[in-house]
Amino acid sequence: MPVWLRRTLIGLTVLLALSALSLWSWGQFAARARGAPSHMLAPQPEATALDRAVAPLLAAHPGDSAATLVGDSVQAFAVRALSAREAGRSLDAMYYIWRGDLTGNLLKHELLAAAERGVRVRLLVDDMNQPTRDEVLLAMDAHPNLEVRLFNPARNRDTAWRRVLEMGLRFVGFNRRMHNKAWIADGRVAVVGGRNIGDEYFDAAHDTNFHDADLLLLGPAVAQTGAIFDRFWNSAEVLPLAALKSQAPDAELVARWRAGLRDAAAASPWVRALGDRRTLAVRLDAELRPHWSAGLRVLSDPPEKAAPVASRRAAADWLLYDLLALLYSAERQSWLISPYFVPGDGGSRALLAQAARGMDVRVLTNSLAANDVPVVHAGYQRYRLPLLAGGVRLFELKPGTHADAKELLGSSGASLHTKAVVIDGRRGFVGSFNFDPRSVQLNTEMGVVFDDPALAREVQALFTKAAAPASAWAVRLRDDGTLAWQDAAGAQNQEPGTSWGLRALTWLLGWLPIESQL
Repeated sequence: MPVWLRRTLIGLTVLLALSALSLWSWGQFAARARGAPSHMLAPQPEATALDRAVAPLLAAHPGDSAATLVGDSVQAFAVRALSAREAGRSLDAMYYIWRGDLTGNLLKHELLAAAERGVRVRLLVDDMNQPTRDEVLLAMDAHPNLEVRLFNPARNRDTAWRRVLEMGLRFVGFNRRMHNKAWIADGRVAVVGGRNIGDEYFDAAHDTNFHDADLLLLGPAVAQTGAIFDRFWNSAEVLPLAALKSQAPDAELVARWRAGLRDAAAASPWVRALGDRRTLAVRLDAELRPHWSAGLRVLSDPPEKAAPVASRRAAADWLLYDLLALLYSAERQSWLISPYFVPGDGGSRALLAQAARGMDVRVLTNSLAANDVPVVHAGYQRYRLPLLAGGVRLFELKPGTHADAKELLGSSGASLHTKAVVIDGRRGFVGSFNFDPRSVQLNTEMGVVFDDPALAREVQALFTKAAAPASAWAVRLRDDGTLAWQDAAGAQNQEPGTSWGLRALTWLLGWLPIESQL
């Protein structure tokens, strides 16, 4: 055996041994560090302001749930902050990303303020995008009414290099993340969708904003959301932040943080939105337009989908199968909105089969110029030609400002982040699920499946407005087999709005065998 091969095999053996040891050590630690189980506090007839606001609406629609499509960014911020301010019993929030920027800190402040007036607050955040130092969260967690837990966290949190080393050794498990997004107030109001917490999700970033769509929920759908939260909160994949931090929280940090937040937030549109004294109930009646229906279900992957051991990842109750059932139920129309669209061979076959039967199949996704993850676009571009040749219509969002599509795009440089489906103009989905391998296999996802024509029309209107020539390029297949990007100004022969360097990089990335990770 050549020396280089022997050394390579020895190196791989050592690496595998270290990885196995790291996974074993983590499992032992996690079993000891798990937090005490807890569950959503049951709603009461008239105990809190939200109880009193929602109870008459539920009485008028017995057994039904309500869903309001929230597309405007400031409104999306306001419904979260207002529900936190009006909560009197409990607040539960779970998010993939929670930034430490202006809007992220404003909503952290609302959670802490609720805890200070006696509300029980549970905050669950995926650990992938959290900083190694969690001073603000640790200070919040020190309050007796507020607990912070992390999904699939790194044990090493003091230095970045140790965190990276642990991520590498635990890659099989650490690569699996909680992509869920949900906000629940008093067990009466829930917000579920694709929007994370941070400036770019509330149209507050200076450069690119990711505008998304949420559903504000009332009725039995809120209890379904709470049951999903509880399953994650009490799972083996989640640990309390306090169990991961060795140092005590800074007693003066909250006061300094709040003082800086007041200065940064003065006169911002997000603070002005909270200056509007109308209650959430008044807004529901005046502008939020809830759709009442018995055909609403909040669904999620189980937390075990992210387990490092394959035997625990039973796929029977994954969200994918509910979405496939929705897609296969189509008889006339399938419209998909997915910012990261890598359908794979199976997904492509499903869409092509529908188009072959004469159905109206459309996909709205990001153009290369609007996509914040070029490697995902590299995975998508290999499917364009066969989809177009088979009759699927593709629309790629332009970057930048589009006043006529503000509900979907935001007000500055914009990138599509909505994840939605409309089937036959009456059924659909709004949530966190991208049509890509990561959502299918690696991340946990959640969202709302609905059967309601009025809600479907609103989601479909988002698609129509964003796919208009002012906002998106319609990708066409020419007779000679080449692609053209068409809008009102005419057709372009290559990825519009991009440099040759970006196009070359994307082409090279397309050759890498990494589609399963996209």
